[in-house]
Amino acid sequence: MYIILMYDIKQIDDYNKVQRKVYQICKKYLYHVQNSVFEGELSEAQIIKLKIELKQYLRKKEDSCIIFESRNEKWLKKEFITETIDEERQFI
Repeated sequence: MYIILMYDIKQIDDYNKVQRKVYQICKKYLYHVQNSVFEGELSEAQIIKLKIELKQYLRKKEDSCIIFESRNEKWLKKEFITETIDEERQFI
């Protein structure tokens, strides 16, 4: 399954810890596209594991995390309006 994941962490209390852990979990499974956006091909089992790990850190009422799923990347048209960002130029 091809997925795009994006998240938004509210800047309160333990923001830095939550932000860091969510980023690390996403990076373990997916390619980092920009800021808090990730994409990649995962099996159903990997998606379930990813969700379980994220739920340990995401705060249900404060944070947001959206996962878009597609059977295959070829069914998804993706266009970068601006220059794509290299991994070295990413910032968090």
